[in-house]
Formats: sequence, C-alpha cells, structure tokens
Amino acid sequence: MSRFPQYKYREFYIAGESYAGHYVPQLAKKIHDYNKAYPRPIINLKGFIVGNAVTDIYYDSIGTIAFWWTHSMISDQTYREILDNCNFTDDTTSKKCDDAVNYAIYHEFGNIDPYSIYTPSCMQLPDSTMRLKNTLFRRRVSGYDPCTENYAEKYYNRPEVQEAMHANVTGIPYKWTACSNVLNKNWKDSESSMLPIYKELIAAGLRIWVFRNISRWSRGERCQIT
Repeated sequence: MSRFPQYKYREFYIAGESYAGHYVPQLAKKIHDYNKAYPRPIINLKGFIVGNAVTDIYYDSIGTIAFWWTHSMISDQTYREILDNCNFTDDTTSKKCDDAVNYAIYHEFGNIDPYSIYTPSCMQLPDSTMRLKNTLFRRRVSGYDPCTENYAEKYYNRPEVQEAMHANVTGIPYKWTACSNVLNKNWKDSESSMLPIYKELIAAGLRIWVFRNISRWSRGERCQIT
C-alpha cells in the first residue's frame, strides 16, 4: 500500500478457481481477522469469488462420483463399487477403492475430457503431423481448440516469458505445468474442510459467490453452504 496509496480503503475482492477453494477463503479469513483491530482497515475486504472450488473432501468426492454416474461416464456397477469401497473422508484409500476409481477413469471414460465433457478432447497422437491435422480439424469444425492448455505450458516455460513475468526467480528445476504432480504430492491441506471458514465469513457479512461449470466434473457438486 505504500507503493500504491491510491488503492487504500478501496473495496477489495479475492477471486480464484479449483484449488483456490482453499487458499482464497483462507486468505480472506486472514485479512478479516487482521482487520478486526482497525476501525477503518487499509484492506477493505468485501468478499470473494471461487469457481469449481475444492471445499470439503467428503462432499467434493461424493459430488465428483455422482457427476460421473449421472452423466453416463461410468457404469452402474462401477458407481456402486466406488461408493461401497471408498470412504471419502481422507487421502488414504483402500486398494479396492483405487481399483474401482482407476477402472472408471482408464476403462469407462473413453475419449472424453472430464473437464469439458461436451467438447472435443485433445488427442495427443505420437505422430506430430497427425496431431496437427487432428487439432486443425477439430478447431475448424467445432470452433474450439481443446489443446490450449498444452500451448500455454510451452508458452509459460519460455525463458523470456518467465523473465517478463518475474516468474521462477529462484530457478526451480522442473517445468511449469497446468497441474503439478509435485504440488499435489506435497499438498498437506487437502483434508481440511473450508466450510467452517465459509460460515464464519458469511456471518461476518462478507459477500461470497461460489459458481460451478456444469459441463465438467468439479469437486463439491453436492456441497451445501448454509
């Protein structure tokens, strides 16, 4: 605020999607708690917006499996096996649960992009010429290019782009990816439910907007915040 004093006391909102379902409400709570000591806080927090947000591991998981089943992505038998063998309460799963989920993903999804089930999926064929033809054909016919995430990864890993964005200033050895297995394996906060934070901030009068894309599976399809 010392560098940009013109922004002091302006209405402030935080926004994010997916895993931001954790760090956005957590940041909002930190600011809200900090502001309690000041009658006119510098950060005039008014609320936050999250899309397809990771919120509560139990409700998120139940909602995901229900989405797969109700959109005919998995069979009745696989749906039942997942419900019977997965407890949805923590990150530790049984072999039967893993087997059922893996069977759904690798044997029943087919050529469907689970993040956008009504649009073409990005077919990464081993032959570059065929892949190019495939991409151009899909783009021409549908008006939609399903491989934009791949282009973004190549773009954001260019040294001149990272330099312009002041990114990777510490020289992280691995490449940037849209979904990082390094972060997934080291994320220890996933089991924490955000529902108590929601209830606290709603009671405090913050404006909160949670939205979901109905053409993709996202965690928390059945999560109710009241």
